[in-house]
Amino acid sequence: MSKLFSPISLRGVDFENRIVVSPMCQYSSTDGNANDWHVVNLGHFALSGPGLVLFEATHVSPEGRITDRDLGLYSDENEAAIARVVAFVRRWTRAKIGAQLAHAGRKGSTTPPWEGGGAASGAHAYETVAPSAIAYHGYATPRALDDAGLEKIRRDFVAAAPRSQRLDLDTIELHFAHGYLAHQFLSPLSNQRTDAYGGSLENRMRFPLELFDAVRAVWPEHKPLGVRISATDWVDGGWNLDESIVFAHELKKRGCDFIDVSSGGLSHEQKIAVGPGYQVPFSKAIREATGIVTMTVGAITDPQQAETIVANGDADFVALARGFIRDPRWVWDAADALGADAFVPDQYARGRKTHRP
Repeated sequence: MSKLFSPISLRGVDFENRIVVSPMCQYSSTDGNANDWHVVNLGHFALSGPGLVLFEATHVSPEGRITDRDLGLYSDENEAAIARVVAFVRRWTRAKIGAQLAHAGRKGSTTPPWEGGGAASGAHAYETVAPSAIAYHGYATPRALDDAGLEKIRRDFVAAAPRSQRLDLDTIELHFAHGYLAHQFLSPLSNQRTDAYGGSLENRMRFPLELFDAVRAVWPEHKPLGVRISATDWVDGGWNLDESIVFAHELKKRGCDFIDVSSGGLSHEQKIAVGPGYQVPFSKAIREATGIVTMTVGAITDPQQAETIVANGDADFVALARGFIRDPRWVWDAADALGADAFVPDQYARGRKTHRP
């Protein structure tokens, strides 16, 4: 039996396989609101039968967005717009669905990649915040957060959790990776505070752990809560795998159900050796050291590659992004290659190479 297509349960949620549609920013919202693009985008990925589909980075405040065209969950209008997407996935697929709650910190107020991806200007620009007033390469210098600013961000994350529950989402993933706000606190490259939130590893972990605790306290006990981290900055003197393992231990103590293990994104000086499954060793190391459920992502394209990752115990879930963009029916191809069953809508049954009801 295929390990990739075996079921797994976290708290009270059952996932029918280990395949995840990774969060992918679409830069296509207005005032943080999802629209027809989001229905089609996430909907057609869900139609091929992954165990879980995750909304793109869904920001907890307007100023926390990467660009002013990013998805949000900070208003009633945002909530109602996302509900349309959730309704489609619920009606027509069996995939579980989750949100990736995020705050961009100093990597906010930018332009979409197809417009250069640099610092925004004019009406598209807004003030950014960070643990320290240190700019990301080529971006605006952020305002260092004071106690009031930290408290506002805690409240913003907490407010997004009941909205996620009203949307009947199955899980939440907190975005603590890729150089965004929580990662900025974790890394000594971006956090040069001298108070209780900077300096030692314990202090640098403090605010991200406070965010986790605050969301876990208001998120239903029977639903899993996870975290995406960058396992390393890929820069000497930056955040590293050993620190990620310590952080993972702390998250597990607090009731974290899974860690989505990625890497990089904090510094333009990063030197990444990209290759097939290049981040899998990070997931394996964290899983072996802590026993926590992990998700791996990055340059995973082949079904047998994904099967081997799960079968070897390197990760419990495999997440794909570009693989789904190139082939929205990747799950069907994987099922055919591995001799497994996969969900297929009745309307599309004739399109499967091998149809198993």
